[in-house]
Amino acid sequence: MVQKFPQRKHPRLDDFDYSSNGAYFVTLCIENRKCILSHIVGRGFTPAETNDIMYTKYGEIAYRQLFLLEERYSHLKIDNYVIMPNHIHMVLILNYETAGVNPRPTIMDIVCAYKSLTTRECKRNGFSGKLFQTSFHEHIIRNKNDYNEISNYIRENPLHWYYDELYSEH
Repeated sequence: MVQKFPQRKHPRLDDFDYSSNGAYFVTLCIENRKCILSHIVGRGFTPAETNDIMYTKYGEIAYRQLFLLEERYSHLKIDNYVIMPNHIHMVLILNYETAGVNPRPTIMDIVCAYKSLTTRECKRNGFSGKLFQTSFHEHIIRNKNDYNEISNYIRENPLHWYYDELYSEH
């Protein structure tokens, strides 16, 4: 008998061009929610009263690779981000000033490149196994209010770490 696995729901909108100009809120999670990217530092209190983040060596790599994306993709701007212990939130802005580049890389292409390059560099520095969970969450930022809410969420994420649905001590 052949074992059937549950069909994964495709998380992207069917009729949306993910290479179009705009802002995208992206969340990447570490495999099994392992806390390997950073530590939330907060004057010794739980929950943290400050939003200070101390990167691990893998968090430093994730940070460097994030901004190397802007060199790799000239039409990309990393607008806002936070590297949490077991996940990364970022706002990516695509801005093609002319119709020149064809085919234009999509948000999926950019995120896949980031995950691949970051994983490769982490493995060169001692990491073994799978770094990121399969896929990622994205949200198309539709207007200024949406952008402001997401920016506040990213900025305040470290303050709410102990209450976060992705919180884990391992």
